[in-house]
Amino acid sequence: MAGIRRRAREIALQILFKLDANPELAADDALALYFSELASAGEEDGPSRPGESLDRSFVARVVSGVSQQRAVLDEGLQRVSRNWRVERMTRVDRCVLRLAFYELRFEPDVPPQVVLNEAIELAKRFGSGEAAAFVNGILDSALRQFPRTTR
Repeated sequence: MAGIRRRAREIALQILFKLDANPELAADDALALYFSELASAGEEDGPSRPGESLDRSFVARVVSGVSQQRAVLDEGLQRVSRNWRVERMTRVDRCVLRLAFYELRFEPDVPPQVVLNEAIELAKRFGSGEAAAFVNGILDSALRQFPRTTR
């Protein structure tokens, strides 16, 4: 399940990145576009990874949730990122943090340490050289200040 969820988070991050870059794009449209592109490529279960399928419901839930709760998530992010305004963060960092904050607040079945570790891995894979340390610092601060991030 961990591999399936990790892949789902990677895909969710890519869709969230697209939404952040195109604010006029609706979450449902971005999800439909992504999954139709996969179907066209013959990869209905996600980009090929042997032995893995894709948890589409998780992708849809978190992408829709982050989109719907964006203002709340950004407010929480702003409270813990003392020296960084949310809009000044790199797009990847901002999207990784929104995804993690969403999971911490609205996905209670996912342990906080798993959310932290997965966010760091996403930052390492998709962010700049300092992204993982930045994400780790913000989320560590959030977990200390607000157990389950302001639940």
